[in-house]
Amino acid sequence: MFLKVEKSDLSGNINIPGSKSHTIRSLFLAGLAKGTSTIRNPLLSADAISAVHVCRAFGSTYDLNEESYTVNGIGAYPQVPENVIDVGNSGTSLRLGLMTAALVEGCTVFTGDYQIRKRQIGPLVKAINNLGGTAFTTRGNESAPVVIKGRATGGFTELDSVTSQYLSSILLNAPLLEKDTHVKITRLNEIPYVEITLWWLDKLGIKYSHNLMKEFFIPGSQQYKPFECTIPGDFSSATFFMVHAAISGNELVLTNLDMSDPQGDKAVLGILEDMGAEIKYDDKKVKIKGKSLKGREIDMNSIPDALPAMAVAACFAKGETRLVNVPQARLKETDRISVMCSELTKMGADISELPDGLIIRESKLHGTSVNGHDDHRVVMSLAIAGLNCEGETIIDTAEAMNVTYPGFVESVKSCGGKIQLI
Repeated sequence: MFLKVEKSDLSGNINIPGSKSHTIRSLFLAGLAKGTSTIRNPLLSADAISAVHVCRAFGSTYDLNEESYTVNGIGAYPQVPENVIDVGNSGTSLRLGLMTAALVEGCTVFTGDYQIRKRQIGPLVKAINNLGGTAFTTRGNESAPVVIKGRATGGFTELDSVTSQYLSSILLNAPLLEKDTHVKITRLNEIPYVEITLWWLDKLGIKYSHNLMKEFFIPGSQQYKPFECTIPGDFSSATFFMVHAAISGNELVLTNLDMSDPQGDKAVLGILEDMGAEIKYDDKKVKIKGKSLKGREIDMNSIPDALPAMAVAACFAKGETRLVNVPQARLKETDRISVMCSELTKMGADISELPDGLIIRESKLHGTSVNGHDDHRVVMSLAIAGLNCEGETIIDTAEAMNVTYPGFVESVKSCGGKIQLI
């Protein structure tokens, strides 16, 4: 599927869909609670559906009614899945599900699409083995397919959390192990995503402690209670429209955003404001108006998902912008550092790679044919670039948007954007 985009002036309100991070965590936690939970305003996307499939495989039931899930959780002892679990393109579902599988008295096998079968899970596999489970990748290459045999007991492990999802997987599931769990962190990227996980543990009354995010202590033999929640809007999805407003000079109002939420990508607002955009906050909506932007150095370690969109923003900022300290961006659905460099170069960007980021200088972009690389954030970021440059931009693999933002095209159209699937 292709996405055709032309330069457009956008204005109006955009209601941001529910957070992927919160939705998937809530789906897993509801499954691990014994009883009925209600999840309102969840993200309805391919990644979220993958999470539902994973959790159903362990025995819980998930019923979608008028944009809310009613979940009957199976509790601390998930069932042995009847078949191999295919997570599709959802790295979050895979990684959180690995430690859930370690709670099972039996074997679980995970696989996924061609991107999932390249993504790294080695450090989490090693940690599961250290905590009393048995885990191995079928090809010995630290990527799915992967086999997990439980039941893990707890204990001590070191963890190289090059992605925060490794640690979140342990934090969400370790309270249900028989013994206490002690995790020593050798590296931790994307701290705000761990803070989202800890927010959920606090909400559900789970005991834990940590030493400045360097060591975590989780008492065992705890239980999750059923809960009700409303999922806040996704700052990662909102980032595309934040960037569009900032570089276009237009004004957009983004609704369903809670500034008190721990999502890391809300930091993009402060970064764009520091670069020159005008930002105003009002309850659960944010107004962004573009002005002339200035380049700067931006530490992206906590907000790796924002790298593709911020690379586009940097093309429209005076001077030089450096996106740094985000080597894990190479380990996402694609190597997003390399991909954004190559695709924006096709559009005329003055851009080069660093080992851990990008250097981008103010550039005059033009429309052309570009490759979305089956990566939802790459596709939508290139669409934002196309909305702000002369000529016609054609982006392939546009169906990848369904992973996190199936309504992206309609959101753009609702504000006057010239965009269509072809």
